[in-house]
Amino acid sequence: MTFRHSIGATTHVFRDLKDLMAKATPPRSGDRLAGIAASTLAESVAARMALADLPLQRLLDEPLIPYETDEVTRLILDRHDGAAFASIRSMTVGAFREHLLSPACDAARLAALAPAITPEIAAAVSKLMRNQDLIAVARKCSVVTKFRNTIGLPGTLAVRLQPNHPTDDARGILAATIDGLLYGAGDAVIGINPASDSPAILGDLVRMLDEVIVRHDIPTQSCILTHVTTSIGLIEAGAPVDLVFQSIAGTEAANASFGVTLSLLREAEAAAQSLGRGTVGRNVMYFETGQGSCLSAGAHHGVDQQTLEARAYAVAREFSPLLVNTVVGFIGPEYLYDGKQITRAGLEDHVCGKLMGVPLGCDVCYTNHAEADSDDMDNLLTLLGVAGVNFVMGVPGADDVMLGYQSTSFHDALYLRQTLGLRHAPEFEAWLTRMGLLDEARRLRTAGRDHPLLAAPALAA
Repeated sequence: MTFRHSIGATTHVFRDLKDLMAKATPPRSGDRLAGIAASTLAESVAARMALADLPLQRLLDEPLIPYETDEVTRLILDRHDGAAFASIRSMTVGAFREHLLSPACDAARLAALAPAITPEIAAAVSKLMRNQDLIAVARKCSVVTKFRNTIGLPGTLAVRLQPNHPTDDARGILAATIDGLLYGAGDAVIGINPASDSPAILGDLVRMLDEVIVRHDIPTQSCILTHVTTSIGLIEAGAPVDLVFQSIAGTEAANASFGVTLSLLREAEAAAQSLGRGTVGRNVMYFETGQGSCLSAGAHHGVDQQTLEARAYAVAREFSPLLVNTVVGFIGPEYLYDGKQITRAGLEDHVCGKLMGVPLGCDVCYTNHAEADSDDMDNLLTLLGVAGVNFVMGVPGADDVMLGYQSTSFHDALYLRQTLGLRHAPEFEAWLTRMGLLDEARRLRTAGRDHPLLAAPALAA
């Protein structure tokens, strides 16, 4: 069925729901590369006006990717909670936006609605929002997860300590880990992107991080960001694996390009759960996503990249992860061209994930050939902090020397916590206090020879 909306003497026609959703999306280079973006600003406005009048039920009745050919579509529709959807069934997308922004729609209401919100519903309503709407709605959402600490509580910000090294040198990784802990980073996870896929090397890294965590009783978790099958192999070999990582996308074909299926992810989750390594919770999965992944894999089915990103959150939601983050600017300017597009995408991703009940964090980042700089990242980081993002990255100097991209530093996370009054995960904050790394005013202790962490024999060696 076609959709129409007139602006003045011009009637804009959209051939189907897929076309309408794509042309209602704020500008981004990936959709233009795919040939599905609005050709003019007027056409984009007309698409949003038509989308605002669309009943939410239509987004369930007309799958953008056929049920019969895509397991992600089947997951979305088979898991949809009709009872939770009943209270919004009669709404249009525009009315749903107004409901989300209303004072009556509080954290409890949003949590109850989460099982009713499909990726397509979340993406559609976000397309009608300006940036302040995305921030206001996301800030009301609370998605809390637990493993060895509690992540996502209102008023907190966790940080992934990312001590990558281009040769997986253990001493280099350990030095970066100490540096991050000195800045109060690491409550989300100490997570390494390895350069190698050798099980022997990865096993050594897992054991090294586990020794640091166990010896100093740090209430956090570690993760080696390798392929899910490698993590399963490490678990079977007896390695002390905390979290299992995988990059995921919003279509079956794109996930196949990553070498994963839903059944394989279920196997991985079961393997991690079998170890019983969590102390305060059992959320064992860590997923990363990013707008443009389906297009780069030739698996986008003509659907806009923001909607496909939201579909990846349906995959994540199935496995009750501890952490999910959009690596927002990592894929490159072919998909998000400049700082403005990266900022918009980060805010969209965050609100869509939170509306669906997914614990969204963000790697606020860009590649060196994008039209973006550190000021753009400062802006997005601050906006996400106001919006209540669950966690961000902590990279030494903000420059990832292994992956070759620009992210956020330990200093950036410290700035955000200090400026917005955000606290660490409570168990991690208690550890920092117990170790003498925080003073009575919750300020980090200045590093010196008598610093308790630097004086620790296992870390100083």
